Amino acid sequence: MKIMANDVEFDTKLEGPDGAPVVTLSHSLCCDLTAWDELAADLKQDYRVLRYTLRGHGMSGGTPGPYDFGLLADDVAAIQDHYGITTGHFVGLSIGGMIGQEFALRYPDRVKKLVVSSSLCALPEGAAAIWPERIKAAQEHGTAIHEDGSMSRWFVEGALDDKPELDARVRKMICETSVQGYVGCSHAIAGIDLADRNHAITADTLVIVGCDDAGTPVASSELIHSKIPNSKLIIVENASHQLAMEKPDEFNAHVRAHLAAN
Repeated sequence: MKIMANDVEFDTKLEGPDGAPVVTLSHSLCCDLTAWDELAADLKQDYRVLRYTLRGHGMSGGTPGPYDFGLLADDVAAIQDHYGITTGHFVGLSIGGMIGQEFALRYPDRVKKLVVSSSLCALPEGAAAIWPERIKAAQEHGTAIHEDGSMSRWFVEGALDDKPELDARVRKMICETSVQGYVGCSHAIAGIDLADRNHAITADTLVIVGCDDAGTPVASSELIHSKIPNSKLIIVENASHQLAMEKPDEFNAHVRAHLAAN
């Protein structure tokens, strides 16, 4: 369902029983709300699941960048406001996990449980030079220039050999991301600065990462874990960046257990 929120038309989907606890899902760069198909299908049996596509991605409208995490967190709040949601849980992967951290800091009363997957609170050493190069490549050649590189980083070798439909689905999301959205969000990632603020997150937090994730490596999740009080860290074996699609059964089980825990 298309809605207007924070002056942008967002593609959104709200599913699950009326009155159930709400879980908001925020996807990675170069994806859209369908990246959560497997998790949403599982959670909507017991939760009210809100998915949205980031500004400048998929079927959501875009605005000129650069973006920052304050803006992207305000997008979430405005989308929730549209649906009358005032509190719940938040699951974010990659930039979605960065948005989740900012959202939990900016709107602490809205987040009970937080899941931060395949994410960062600060750029890994040596990563600062990568983002200007990726931005320039997208501006000159379109987001399809990043298709093969993203796929090789997002999944362990061979993970999609027997999953051609998933392979095609993910490649389609990458190529359908607008240059405007890619560049805007890439600037936010390049400027990430959450490490010294995360001590103020009060939400019950699970940090989860694939052991073979090169883009947001285990050390980055360990840093997030060390900064968020009383958080829990899970490292998934034989998995890379797109945990929710690469290892859906395992990922969903960890998310469900965290959301249900007292």
